[in-house]
Amino acid sequence: MGTNVTLDAHSEELMQQYRQLRPTLEKLSEEAYNLMQDALHEQGIYVTAIEHRVKTEKSLAGKLELKGAKYKSIDNITDLVGLRIITFYNDDVDKVAVLVQRIFDVDWKESVDKRKAHELNSFGYNSLHYICRLKTGSPRFEVQMRTALQHVWSTIEHDTGYKGDVKIPSEYRRQFNRLAGMMELIDDEFSRLRLLLTDYRRQTLALVKSGQLDDVQLSRDSYRNYLELKPFDRLNRRIASVNQAEIFPVSLMSYLRVLESLGMETLGDVQRFIDENSEEAYQLALAQLAITDLDILASSTALQYLCLVHVLKKGGGRDDLKILYDTINGESEANTMLADLMYQQAATLPFMHKE
Repeated sequence: MGTNVTLDAHSEELMQQYRQLRPTLEKLSEEAYNLMQDALHEQGIYVTAIEHRVKTEKSLAGKLELKGAKYKSIDNITDLVGLRIITFYNDDVDKVAVLVQRIFDVDWKESVDKRKAHELNSFGYNSLHYICRLKTGSPRFEVQMRTALQHVWSTIEHDTGYKGDVKIPSEYRRQFNRLAGMMELIDDEFSRLRLLLTDYRRQTLALVKSGQLDDVQLSRDSYRNYLELKPFDRLNRRIASVNQAEIFPVSLMSYLRVLESLGMETLGDVQRFIDENSEEAYQLALAQLAITDLDILASSTALQYLCLVHVLKKGGGRDDLKILYDTINGESEANTMLADLMYQQAATLPFMHKE
């Protein structure tokens, strides 16, 4: 057997049953894993990992050597097949548990919620353990659900030998317990922070839809919600009509840092930026595109012309346009030529000569 353990006759019989059952266990492991993975994907629940395994002969032998008499048959051993689902957040453990209950039959008498333990050093073992069967019938198997931080802590404890046979001095146990408490607090705070951010995003979206844009700070989330209103579409269509051009969709998220660099702090600032510069942006686009035959334009065209006009109306010159192009395109000497060309074309337009 190659396990370096001594088993009594009863345990040897259990081991023989295990060997005969092994092919069934391998199929069960794969099927349970696939069912769980499909259910998570269908529900849109993102987890950091799903692990599945069949207990090795060596691991089983060690278990039988210690407590083989406890089991009447191999069916009494519930962790021959194991799934471990590692979530990002505490509250996702409960969501995963609901899915497990839905797709498997749970043996509630054998299942245990170790999260209810309150020992100082219990953090790494705060998993939710369900003992399950396939709804179509199968040997029992174990499903463990825990957070990524709980999993990392459990691995650290195992690696350091904290739960081993050697008695750990009290000063080291105290340090472990303090760190475990900190990790548990961090785990809870991540979940709390996610709830706060979710509420913030909902409030922001509601303010955007209501038009109360001055109350919404310019951020990645608020800007993304604002873009759903398609604020640049009207100007894009107007510019495209110069050459009957097609508008090719591109992401406008990269322009967030451009708008921030122009001093905009709220979505109200962005809306005023559009309202106050659209006519001049159209004039500048017309001056440039009317002498070309461009028949396809990126959906960022309107926003780029708005930025150019904004800089020029604020008294900016070639150097300021160069800085703007560097922010949009990345630093390059080619942006110097673009800035010179754009400044020359803009210089002929009426808005450049207003007092």
